[in-house]
Amino acid sequence: MRRLLVFLALLLVTVGPVQEDSGQQTIPEISSEANPIVYGNTAFALDLYSQLKECEGNLFFSPFSISSALAIAYSGAKGNTEKQMAQVLHFPTNQEALHAEMSQIRAKLDAISTKEEVELNVANGLWAQKNYGFLDEFLLLVYKNYGSVVNFANFITDHEAARKEINGWIERETKRKIKNALGPRVLSPVTRLVIVNGIYFKGDWSSRFKKKNTKTKPFWISREKSVMTPLMQQEHEFRYAENQDLKILELPYIGYDLSMIVILPKSIDGLSKMEESLTVHELNTWLQDLRIFKVDVIVPKFKMTSQIGLESTLSSMGMTDAFDSGRADFSAMTPLRPLFIDAV
Repeated sequence: MRRLLVFLALLLVTVGPVQEDSGQQTIPEISSEANPIVYGNTAFALDLYSQLKECEGNLFFSPFSISSALAIAYSGAKGNTEKQMAQVLHFPTNQEALHAEMSQIRAKLDAISTKEEVELNVANGLWAQKNYGFLDEFLLLVYKNYGSVVNFANFITDHEAARKEINGWIERETKRKIKNALGPRVLSPVTRLVIVNGIYFKGDWSSRFKKKNTKTKPFWISREKSVMTPLMQQEHEFRYAENQDLKILELPYIGYDLSMIVILPKSIDGLSKMEESLTVHELNTWLQDLRIFKVDVIVPKFKMTSQIGLESTLSSMGMTDAFDSGRADFSAMTPLRPLFIDAV
């Protein structure tokens, strides 16, 4: 049974209106429509979620992390491979514009991290087979726009050592939260390139939940079934909106640069209906409707881990050639053929 949506659909709320000029500091209006790259990333996130929502259990993934890693692969794509990746990932066909904007987004996230109000680290890593002949233009583009210096490895004779090195890098960049990301059989002697994006985030809420208010109570995962769960509670002024089917709440982190958006179906069994209406346009409409209210917030404490192979999912979405050794065209990376994506 799914319990958590990409946007964490698990909040219980009651509201009463307050004046919007209450003096509470809020983050800027949330909308992806003004930036086509952000809009495209959101569209890809929802497309991907529509494919993954049928999986059993909770689901957690970072669309920006997936897009960042695949944007590096996209920079080396040509022909039909490039066209399919652009369509599925909602990337512009103008590669220069995409990579420049991704660089700006990374710079904005780096700027947030320097304030030291939250911990945020976005890191890209590249491991290439030494002496394989990757083009300097490709390696320079990756360094310039994604901040990734190429690390050379010898997958042919010692892919296990390379795997341990990459896993160690991921573990360090995510403060030991992600361990053994690459399993024993992910790399092989025919591996030629590994592209990694790691994101670590830790932040306090701008309005913290007090430990004394956390009580163990039933959390309903379906109309018939509940589990006893520690539920945090606080009453505070937050940006909030609702319609006949759902409630939406913004929980800002300290510093007000970042926030978590929580979407809750009004009906216990209303998740499927909400998923059907979850489009970029509808999401932006919901976000634009947010206004300041006094909200009684009850949120479960939770921990989750997801590990998802995306090869078949991305292929079924239309990105077929990239995974086909006979059709893939990554000649902007290296003139050597064939080079194709084996695993995501």
